[in-house]
Amino acid sequence: MNQDKNQKTTTKTTKEETVDQMIDRLTANAHDALCAMDDFSQEKVDHIVHQMAIAGLDNHMKLAKLAFEETGRGVTEDKAIKNMFATEEIWNSIKNDKTVGIINDDRERQMITVAEPLGILAGVTPVTNPTSTTLFKSLIAVKTRNPIIFGFHPQAQKSSVEAARIVRDAAVAAGAPEGVIQWIDKPSLEATSALMNHPMVASVLATGGPGMVKAAYSTGKPALGVGPGNGPAYIEKTANIKRAVNDIVLSKTFDNGMVCASENSAVIDADIYDDVKKEMQDRKVFFIKKNQQKALAEAMFDEKRGGVKGPIPGMSAVAIAKMAGIDVPEDTKVLAAEINVVGPKNWLSAEKLCPVISIFKSADHKEGFSICNDLLHFGGLGHTAAIHTMDDDLATEFGIKMKASRVLVNTPSAIGGIGNIYNEMIPSLTLGTGSWGKNSISHNVSSFDLLNIKTIAKRRNNMQWIKLPRVYFEKTSVRYLNSMPGVQRVFIVASPAMISHGYVDKVLGELKRRSNEIQYQLFSVTESDPTTDTVEKGTEQMNNFNPDTIIALGGGSPMDAAKGMWLFYEHPDASFFGAKQKFLDIRKRTYQLEKPAKAQFVAIPTTSGTGSEVTPFAVITDSATHVKYPLADYALTPDVAIVDSQFVETVPKKTVAYSGLDTLTHAIESFVSNMASDYTRPLSLQAIKLVFENLTASYNGDIDAREKMHNAATLAGMAFANAFLGVDHSIAHKLGGEFGLPHGLAIAITLPHVIRYNFKEPRKLTMWPKYEYFRADEDYAEIARYIGLTGKNKEELKEALVNKIIDLAHSVDTTLSLKANGVDKKHFDASVDKLAELAYEDQCTTANPKEPLIGELRQIMIDEYDGKGVEK
Repeated sequence: MNQDKNQKTTTKTTKEETVDQMIDRLTANAHDALCAMDDFSQEKVDHIVHQMAIAGLDNHMKLAKLAFEETGRGVTEDKAIKNMFATEEIWNSIKNDKTVGIINDDRERQMITVAEPLGILAGVTPVTNPTSTTLFKSLIAVKTRNPIIFGFHPQAQKSSVEAARIVRDAAVAAGAPEGVIQWIDKPSLEATSALMNHPMVASVLATGGPGMVKAAYSTGKPALGVGPGNGPAYIEKTANIKRAVNDIVLSKTFDNGMVCASENSAVIDADIYDDVKKEMQDRKVFFIKKNQQKALAEAMFDEKRGGVKGPIPGMSAVAIAKMAGIDVPEDTKVLAAEINVVGPKNWLSAEKLCPVISIFKSADHKEGFSICNDLLHFGGLGHTAAIHTMDDDLATEFGIKMKASRVLVNTPSAIGGIGNIYNEMIPSLTLGTGSWGKNSISHNVSSFDLLNIKTIAKRRNNMQWIKLPRVYFEKTSVRYLNSMPGVQRVFIVASPAMISHGYVDKVLGELKRRSNEIQYQLFSVTESDPTTDTVEKGTEQMNNFNPDTIIALGGGSPMDAAKGMWLFYEHPDASFFGAKQKFLDIRKRTYQLEKPAKAQFVAIPTTSGTGSEVTPFAVITDSATHVKYPLADYALTPDVAIVDSQFVETVPKKTVAYSGLDTLTHAIESFVSNMASDYTRPLSLQAIKLVFENLTASYNGDIDAREKMHNAATLAGMAFANAFLGVDHSIAHKLGGEFGLPHGLAIAITLPHVIRYNFKEPRKLTMWPKYEYFRADEDYAEIARYIGLTGKNKEELKEALVNKIIDLAHSVDTTLSLKANGVDKKHFDASVDKLAELAYEDQCTTANPKEPLIGELRQIMIDEYDGKGVEK
């Protein structure tokens, strides 16, 4: 593939220019960009890359859909997560790296380290991960001031170009030169070869098939390429079986197994073989018969060429089974073949890039290690190996013995291999295999290193946390305002009803009791669903008044509006566009806010439902699109919450009903959340108990019951502020915004359907290290038992819980269907597809106990239109 620059080819040309002329033009543009970035500061580079990350993140779903539509491979929702990983996790990893000028000045040793760019990069991307790899390589290239020219895989040209265009446009808008990111418009092997071999190209970043990676290394330039993976997973006899199987099924079904680090074989100790097999079958792993293995191998592998056939990577287990003529249940997640031979005599032991796994039985540790070693030598040397065990010493021994650059302990390989989510490895979408795999590096790509670096990465649970404001409760606790420190200039945000009910006067009365004189301003034009326009008006008034204390008085809407005003008062340069972005981990948000410093925030709820007084959330409606966005950042957590029940004694009955059902949903969703902990679950359970015991009486005017419901709302808020919510809220946010439904009503209509959906074995497993296996069915049963319900099994307990919720809703005159609450069928039918996708993108989705598919969210909405299985 090498080509003498002085002997230009004229074989494949366009009417306008030859291939060489095109590459000359692209490299000339890139050289201009390289020179332009020579004097960029670290701050300017970081700003550019940050804007690229946000742009990529904002388009993560669009790009996922494009990639799936173009390639027909994998799972759209998983591609969306990979796009989020390629922006959020990568930005979080590299944002503090020093890459410009002096990066280290060791005065004691008199050593100064200076960073300089390599030069123009050639980027080669695969059909399996087209958009995420493009986003990833673009970010690390620009972070190091290297212009990059891409040669995309022809089968993924359209989606790859769109990914590159999005981050290129964001970079240029932020101050980067035009030629910083470019690509070959008409892909071909000749054009990619000419690019990699061009004398102005300094280095090649190659991700793709073995032929392309080999060509990159043959250019004579420094090259970063990756090798194939045939990673084994050894399930040793002390393993946590449920967790191990959960991890493997999660990994093999993530984007239908196309991540090269995913497990290709499971080696299981004989002592636990039958138990592991049963758990796999329970998780919808289908074990094919011995006499079907030949048909499966012939359908999947090209034995002459070696490796899987072109269409196989990213196909579903069911589709592959049909190709092989094997009948399997439609809900099959993974195909498994029990074999005992490694090598070309049984191609099912090779790398598969799809949800098919070979299963080996090992007599003991020695044989288990030997089988794993054989598998690595059959096409996987240097890549990834995994072990599931409770024996730390054995895990270390395994890591030392395996010829793999990533040895993952108690971790799903696909997700663990790319780093940072389940372990502390460098996050990356380009995984080196060292000299074993004929690579120049042996770690996850982030910098250049010619050493083989072996990493043993043990699974770790994320550090858990509880973040809460100071909470003052009991009737008349509003009196805290007359002694609260630092109060001189007070900005009160309230709804008009707070004035007419005399609640604003109660607050002012306590403020006027203070020993110091206070000044105040009142903002009272908040609507039921606060909009960006309202937030802008309030912020302008706040800026003119310059308060040191902000008091939000009312239900969730005034509190959310006040939080939005507080955000932009504290951070005038903050971006609603950035703040609304979805995240996987709130601590690693791509767009983060500094802690407020100008004013303290006091939340006084006058309804018993939202919990906003103790949460980092604010739901704001975009005035331009009318879409509700749940903003989430710890900077939005109030400093003080005053939970004073005198403010809910005269609340209208409908508000009592809807806010109470919202409280119940907060408590249930936070209890089953994949981020629930020993610190949040007791709060959830107590809130659930209080709601079932008091909501009906509160609805009928019982003052003591209203106080209990007020406490329940805050307890539930404290729980979901730290454990987060789930798809009930994701769906309700979108239904409420589209059809004008009160939030608590939309939440209540959705709740029975979501419980039944979450209870069933998931098609897609959720990712969170602390969430070791799917347990929503157990969690719902525990809730039912806690409130005194009975049942012979988990299914009966779940249905008892659902029926009790339905009865509770009916007791407060709430009918649980969209149809009964005035939603027009034509409007619904025209909107449901869009709403399902928006619900998937909603921030609350990431903490759901199982990862939903967009089609599943759509079905939930369809079922709740008529109240299927809920209303007669």
